[in-house]
Amino acid sequence: MEKKLHTFFQSGLLDKYILDETSASERLTVENFIDTYPEVASEYERLQNNLEIIAKATAIEAPTTILDAILNEIEEDNTPVIKLEKAQHSTPWYSIAASVVALLFAGGYYMKTQQNLDLLKENQVVVEEIFDLRSDIEDNNKRLDNLMDEFMKLNNPETEKYVFRGNDRAKDLKTVAYINPVDETSMIDVVSLPQLPEDQTYQLWAEMQDRMVNLGILDASQKKLQSVPYVKDALALSITIEPNSHLNTTAADSAVAEIDLNNKRNN
Repeated sequence: MEKKLHTFFQSGLLDKYILDETSASERLTVENFIDTYPEVASEYERLQNNLEIIAKATAIEAPTTILDAILNEIEEDNTPVIKLEKAQHSTPWYSIAASVVALLFAGGYYMKTQQNLDLLKENQVVVEEIFDLRSDIEDNNKRLDNLMDEFMKLNNPETEKYVFRGNDRAKDLKTVAYINPVDETSMIDVVSLPQLPEDQTYQLWAEMQDRMVNLGILDASQKKLQSVPYVKDALALSITIEPNSHLNTTAADSAVAEIDLNNKRNN
């Protein structure tokens, strides 16, 4: 059975199933493994949790539809009315007929010209909408590529998960670090950071044998998975509260959360 499970996990079918990229037969195979083996069901739950972590995103407002643009153009179209003055004296019938023909011709020409202008405006709106849609599609494709990249990093067996929990100075602080020493990548998921005064910031530090290395400022508003510099041979990571004026120095008692990297790597 262990060999069968090993072969299944190595096939990558479970990852494809999570991302909805399996065929009908592959989907039945995966679902059968999930129902039959607790190990597969547990791994399925873990992959779902990882996908949920990296899928944090704000809703993208849909672009204005072409129909709305055309309707707006129609509502704004006010065709002027030509006012005819009442004749004060009699006019020969052929003069009246000629005038009517001229007015009809002028009115028809004006309406045709106005229709052409309206069509040009509508065509321009359509072109702009198409460019907007193409831009949105490209942006969405980039977001999907980034999502896939982060998902693969989280699912890498070499990726270790570390949870920062705040001390008495920041009890509600919770942040998760994902570190892969093989690929030399680091990511931070800011779950919650207590509000600070405007003159203070949260900063991430790597503790080396002989010094502290600043890895940047943690922004409480950026509640999404974000990359941070990987520091080889770091013994620990810590989150500190520092004044805005101290971006490259840290006090001995400023740490509000720490994780030990050395112990976990040695286990």
